[in-house]
Amino acid sequence: MAETFSQLGSPEDLNKSILSQDPAIGSKATSYSSTSSSKFFSSCVPCEGVAGGGFVTCPTCQGSGEIPQELEKQLVALIPYGDQRLKPRHTKLFVFLAVLICLVTSTLIIFFLFPRSITVQPVGLNSSSVAFDDVDIHLNTTNVLNISNRNYYPITVTQLAIEVLHLSLVVGQVSQSLFLPIGPLTSKQMFYTVTSSILDENTYKICTWQKIKVHHVLLHIQGTLTCSYLSHSEQLVFRSYEYVDCQGNSSVPHLLASHPP
Repeated sequence: MAETFSQLGSPEDLNKSILSQDPAIGSKATSYSSTSSSKFFSSCVPCEGVAGGGFVTCPTCQGSGEIPQELEKQLVALIPYGDQRLKPRHTKLFVFLAVLICLVTSTLIIFFLFPRSITVQPVGLNSSSVAFDDVDIHLNTTNVLNISNRNYYPITVTQLAIEVLHLSLVVGQVSQSLFLPIGPLTSKQMFYTVTSSILDENTYKICTWQKIKVHHVLLHIQGTLTCSYLSHSEQLVFRSYEYVDCQGNSSVPHLLASHPP
């Protein structure tokens, strides 16, 4: 250190080159000196009263000294290598907390947004009406679908397509656009009506013959329900078999069975 000071000059020369020649500042700057036989050069001025009067608190002296405000941007603070301010505190704890928060957030997002099943269950026939002409049977049937949403986000039913078959022949069709919102973890019932025309001669005789007490027509109903959620569309296929009374021209509502959501 002595050799270093010999190259840089004496502490008095440094004070003269760095500090201002202002007498008011010079009185404060006289306290800059070497201590402990030039082994340590103090860069702080001992505190002499309350800070003020053109002076600011010295940041390198931990509040124990002052420097001239004019030299605040010229002096360089020297911090020891072992100073606690240079050592990161609680780094491992912060990293652990950040990783834990990311894992918990990702797990919750996956849990709530993971697609679950949407079930469509035909409940049965709600009402029917029949009409006859010379050779045809015209059936208007209203059926019920139970739609259950097991997701944690809402879905929307956008389209319904139905085909009605009798003796493997398509006797009725319907296709309609819908807007039926269904909330998360809930279920709704949807009604749809299909008009069918049966041209079978034997079926016509069964429905119009008065000596027969039972006048039932077996209809095979199959359909596709389109649902949308989270910018994604899904088609759900369902089918059912319904016995329809074709004895007279009447509309009789049937009792709907309750289904749990």
